[in-house]
Amino acid sequence: MQKLDGKDARIADYFDVIAGTSTGGLVTAMLTAPDNDNHPLFAAKDIESFYKVQSPKIFPQCGGILAPIMRMVRALWGPRYNGNYLHKLIREYLGSMRLNQTLTNVVIPTFDIKRLHPTIFSSYQVRCKSTLNAQLSDICIGTTAAPTYLPAHYFETKDAKGNVREFHLTDGGVAANNPALIAIGEVTKEVHKGNPDYFPYKPMDYRKFLLISLGTGSAKVEERYTAKRASKWGVLGWLLNGGSTPLVDVFMQSSADIVDIHISVVFQALRSESHYLRIEVKNDSSLDALLSDICIGTTAAPTSLPPYFFQTKDSDGKVREFNLIDGGVAANNPALVAMGEVTKEVFKGNPDFFPIKPMDYFRFLVISLGTGLSKG
Repeated sequence: MQKLDGKDARIADYFDVIAGTSTGGLVTAMLTAPDNDNHPLFAAKDIESFYKVQSPKIFPQCGGILAPIMRMVRALWGPRYNGNYLHKLIREYLGSMRLNQTLTNVVIPTFDIKRLHPTIFSSYQVRCKSTLNAQLSDICIGTTAAPTYLPAHYFETKDAKGNVREFHLTDGGVAANNPALIAIGEVTKEVHKGNPDYFPYKPMDYRKFLLISLGTGSAKVEERYTAKRASKWGVLGWLLNGGSTPLVDVFMQSSADIVDIHISVVFQALRSESHYLRIEVKNDSSLDALLSDICIGTTAAPTSLPPYFFQTKDSDGKVREFNLIDGGVAANNPALVAMGEVTKEVFKGNPDFFPIKPMDYFRFLVISLGTGLSKG
C-alpha cells in the first residue's frame, strides 16, 4: 500500500472495520490508535519489531534444570506470567485514549467471567452504550488475559449519569478466537439500521464486503497432542503438559476453525466466495468414520473421560489418525454448524432441498435444545 499511495499510507486508512482478539486485539489498537498528528501509532512493520523485541520480556523464561518444576509450581498457584511488563507497555503506548477515539471502526471481543458472557467492545455499540467507552489500554489488557497465562483484568467505567459498570475480563479468544464473524455481525447490524456509511448496501449483500481474516498460525501442524497421551491426563495434565496448556490450546484453535467454516459456507452460498480470504495453515483429509467412533470421540469431555483414538482410510488406502475430545470444546451449541452443512447442500443443488435457496431462512425451522444453564 505504501508503494502505491506513499509512505504515510496506513492500514487504518483502507479498512472500514478492523477486528482482533487476544494479541490480535492489541494489534488492532496499535493500528488504529491515533498519535498527536492523528496518524496511527504504529505501522504494520513496527508491530513485527515490537513483538520481536518485547516478547522475551513479556514472557520471561526460567532457565536451569529446575525450570520445569518451577513452571509447574507456578501454574498450580497462579498465572504463568504476572503481566506487569505487558500492562506497563500497553498503558505507556495507549495512555488514556478511549474506544471512541480510534481512527477507524474496531471490534475487540473479551469474555466477562463474572457475567459468564462475551463482552464486545465495538465502535458501533459505544455510540449508544457509553459504559463500553473504556480506555483502549483496559480493553487490550482484558482481551490478552489468556487463562492460566496472564491474570484476569478488572476495571470500571461510568456513563454520563454516573452509573458504574464493572468488567471482569479474560482473553477474548475464550468467546471468539476468530473475531471475523462478530465483525460481520456488527457491520450487518449497522446496514440494517440504515447507517449512512453503508448506504445503499443491503444486510446480506456480501458482494459489497471484502473480508480478510488473518490467523496466527495453526498449532495443528505440530501434532503435539494425541489421544493415547491425553487419555492419562487429569485436571493437571490438561492444564499443564510439556510447557503448554492443552485445554486452552484446544479451545482457542477449535473456536477459530468453526468460524472459518461457517463464513466460508455463507460467502459461498451468497456467491461471494471471492470476497473472503482466510490466511492460516490448515490440514485436510478424509472424514469417513464409524458412527461409534465419532460418538465416543464427541463425548470425551476433558478431565471427565479419556480422549479417543481411531483411524480411517480413504479409497487410496491413505490413513488418517483422529485423536478426539468432546465436540463441545469447539461447538457446544452445534446449531451454527448444522445450518452451515445444510446451506452447503442447498448450494450444491442437493435435490432433497430443492427449490430452497441458500439463504432462504424462511424455509428453515431450527430447534435448538440446551441441557440447562449453570449460571443461575
